[in-house]
Amino acid sequence: MTILHLDSNHPLLKQQLTDLGFTNHDDFTSTKSEVEAKIHQYDGIIIRSRFTIDKQFLDAATHLKFIGRVGAGLENIDCDYAKTKGIHLISAPEGNRNAVGEHTLGMLLSLFNKLNKADREVREGKWLREDNRGLELDGKTVGIIGYGNMGNAFSKKLRGFDVNVLCYDIKDGVGNANAKQVDLETFQEEVDVVSLHVPQTPLTQNMIDAEFINGFKKPFWFLNTARGKSVITTNLVSALKSGQILGAGLDVLEYEKASFENLFTENNMPEAFQYLIQSENVLLTPHVAGWTIESKEKLAQTIVDKIQAKFA
Repeated sequence: MTILHLDSNHPLLKQQLTDLGFTNHDDFTSTKSEVEAKIHQYDGIIIRSRFTIDKQFLDAATHLKFIGRVGAGLENIDCDYAKTKGIHLISAPEGNRNAVGEHTLGMLLSLFNKLNKADREVREGKWLREDNRGLELDGKTVGIIGYGNMGNAFSKKLRGFDVNVLCYDIKDGVGNANAKQVDLETFQEEVDVVSLHVPQTPLTQNMIDAEFINGFKKPFWFLNTARGKSVITTNLVSALKSGQILGAGLDVLEYEKASFENLFTENNMPEAFQYLIQSENVLLTPHVAGWTIESKEKLAQTIVDKIQAKFA
């Protein structure tokens, strides 16, 4: 089998696939149409987020047996159409779940203790102790929406704290020793912190809207290390202004491109985003929650292992 690698990844991926007897070709620069013109020659594709694999692309891939996505989600692939063609889809949420769990916890602790604000002020010669008095996580109720690989990883990181952890998921029976599964009404009544860990699907797009936010009994802290398009940013900003959301840690934004590259210039910056970057109770990172030295290797290894189990 011959595999086309469309993005650079950890070198172990190609090396181990070669050792397993696969032929590996790279193409990190051709346009999508140029790749489409030759994709019929390949049995497998390895991609991160370079471009969308749509029906037109899949129709051209007449010999394709699998697509490996070196990442947690498959939203840049027309999965339903690929399955009708018998194409096996492989993702690697196991590879970066620990990184996401650690990053989410780091964002929460930073928000509670005003670490970024305090650091910036000290660098400016300000020594404002009372203004930077923090909150303790102990005694709070943390709510996790989406209790798969990422949600589980975050709940595992919370075990060292005296917190109550609840989870809400459309699937039944996903709760475990680290998080109690509850219905949405109970979730919205009890939580102090909401952490989003859902994949990008038609069900989750725009799910965090004004109606959802206002359904919570108490003001809450909000974390999103999942997908930006699950949140309507203007509604989030309105809730920050009203105090219904006390602060937000956002690793992802609805303004992101599918390729996860760049956002916009100052001339076309949305008003809601301008508010976020000026807010002291908002922490922003550039979609790097699962982006660690270790996860780069783990993601590649997961893809290799899954290809080997299915095709070697």
